[in-house]
Formats: sequence, C-alpha cells, structure tokens
Amino acid sequence: MFSLTVRDHMMIAHSFDGEAFGPAQRLHGATYVVDATFKRPELDHDDLVVDIGLASETLKRVLSEFTLDNLDELEEFHGRNTTTEFMARIVFDRLSHAIREGELGEGGRHLTAMTITLHESHIAWASYEGGL
Repeated sequence: MFSLTVRDHMMIAHSFDGEAFGPAQRLHGATYVVDATFKRPELDHDDLVVDIGLASETLKRVLSEFTLDNLDELEEFHGRNTTTEFMARIVFDRLSHAIREGELGEGGRHLTAMTITLHESHIAWASYEGGL
C-alpha cells in the first residue's frame, strides 16, 4: 500500500462537558497539527498517490471551516464533546466528501483509504482511519 501525507494546522476554542475533563471543562484554545494520509494500492501513471498540491489545498480549505472558531458555538456540534478523537473523524468526513466531489482530481478517485491525525501536542495525538 502506498501513502502520501500532507500537513496543516487549525486553531480552535472549545470546552468539554463532564467531570472526566477536569479543568478542560472551561473554555480553552487548542492548536492542532493535522496530518492527512492518503492511501492506494498502486501508483497512478505519473507514479503518484495523489497530487500533493491538490491534497494540501483541499486539507487547508477543510480546516478553514473550523480555524479561529469556538466549536461550542457551532450548531452541528451541540451536545457533543469536540475532543481530538471526535474532530479527527469530522475532518475525515469533510475531506472524504471533498474527494468524492473531485477536489483531488482523477488521482483522488483511486484512493482506497485515508487516516486523519490531529496532534494535540508533542506527546499526544489521535487519529481516525477509514476506507474511501
């Protein structure tokens, strides 16, 4: 299986509901370094997994939907804890949609899997991986 990873970041604010979160129940900020890893069993006719420029641009656009937002104020997340794990799945779903819509060009149509990793810090990160 071949893979290509592109990286960007997003800065958000949020709070959590539940005693398990301790002081993180209060409003706080987070800057996530986000890796999107695209996978396919064979390279295309140019020996690529996917166009790195298109992958980078599309990831940036998806992350811009959240950057500098307070996630607590977004109706779609009402009643949810926007944990690192939860947001990895959200980014996965948005990027999967972009791939289906053709934003990664012809190469994107042959991707078979993707992993989204949100790095919360240099010692903690979470991922969501799924088929495309």
